[in-house]
Amino acid sequence: MNSISTASLLEYEQGYRSTESHFHCLFCEVSYEKDQVYPIADRFYTAKKCLLLHLNEAHGGLLNALLSLSREQTGLSEIQQEILSLFAQGLSDAVIAQRLGISNSTVRNHRFKLKEKERQAKVFLGIMSHLEEKDFVLPHTGATMLDDRYTITPEEREKIIATYFDQNEFIQQFPSKEKRKIVVLSVLAQKFDPQKNYSERAVNDILKQFIADYVTVRRYLIEYGFMQRTKDGKTYWVTVS
Repeated sequence: MNSISTASLLEYEQGYRSTESHFHCLFCEVSYEKDQVYPIADRFYTAKKCLLLHLNEAHGGLLNALLSLSREQTGLSEIQQEILSLFAQGLSDAVIAQRLGISNSTVRNHRFKLKEKERQAKVFLGIMSHLEEKDFVLPHTGATMLDDRYTITPEEREKIIATYFDQNEFIQQFPSKEKRKIVVLSVLAQKFDPQKNYSERAVNDILKQFIADYVTVRRYLIEYGFMQRTKDGKTYWVTVS
């Protein structure tokens, strides 16, 4: 079964998936058993070598195979896929521009945007690997600034909640540290129905059940993006997490 959608970064770079017994092509159903040797054109090849030959012969090489994936899989536009194919041939910007009927500066702009996309992809992969390792809680949808205040593990979150909410869910003292403040605000935001709009008075009435200084907390909910309100301040609603 083709498993391109679940491949790791290394497997994308190799073009195949290695299991205990086989090398599997990422782009089709072909696989080779590791303990076997295979005759090709009067020569014998290992399973891995056969898979590499297969990538070249059946898919036109690994780069071509990757560029032939759907836009949903690559995240590339049709013109970006085409230009990358031309870049891979080592063609000059002038030659590429002539073939595509665009200017040299447009080709250079594509080079810049693709390099920027590469840098962004590396950052994103770093973020995701960090999240997988640390199991961080993701920021809420309306977060106004993403920084280390949001590097909160589930364990940290539970500890902060236990510290600041008493047995009646009332907050005796609102935290001053940013990370703790965000956790407490996230809990209070869950007291509101995302399907409803609230007047300022209604917001106050709900917050009064959990903290005495409800005015300050109401302001923080807006400031940190947990809630939004109309310009006239008459209507409030909670941001969906």
